[in-house]
Amino acid sequence: MKHSDEIKEILEMMREHELTEFELERDDLKIRIKKGGTAAAGTAPAVAPLPAAAAASAPRSAARPVDTGLPVETDGIELAVVKSPIVGTFYRASEPGARNLVEIGDVVRKGQILCIIEAMKLMNEIESEYDGEVTAVYVENALPVEYGERLFAIRLA
Repeated sequence: MKHSDEIKEILEMMREHELTEFELERDDLKIRIKKGGTAAAGTAPAVAPLPAAAAASAPRSAARPVDTGLPVETDGIELAVVKSPIVGTFYRASEPGARNLVEIGDVVRKGQILCIIEAMKLMNEIESEYDGEVTAVYVENALPVEYGERLFAIRLA
């Protein structure tokens, strides 16, 4: 089957199942499709409703605010949250003992790798969708993360 046929099937499946994001990587093909526009309730990407200090001190089991999928403005500062696109184990560095990929205060660019999430023995590089400054890291290194769980807050540039 040709890649264009496979891509058409993937797009059809995304429409049929109302998926907003799909990623596939195998031998000769790597594809990541992210649907733009307004997301359905409950499937929205990340937004930071809390200041970084309050979010960092909140327990992980605390109730989470409803996300709208758009960056929010807090006291004149526009923040966006990078959420986990998959279930897996969160790693801040590319390998044990290596320097963290990003730290609080680092300026990041769209497409820059922020962390790695291991899922089913595959290492998935999570890239920033925003240009800005990292203001919070919500997950401890080597802990499991759920789909949609907050990973980083970024002050938009």
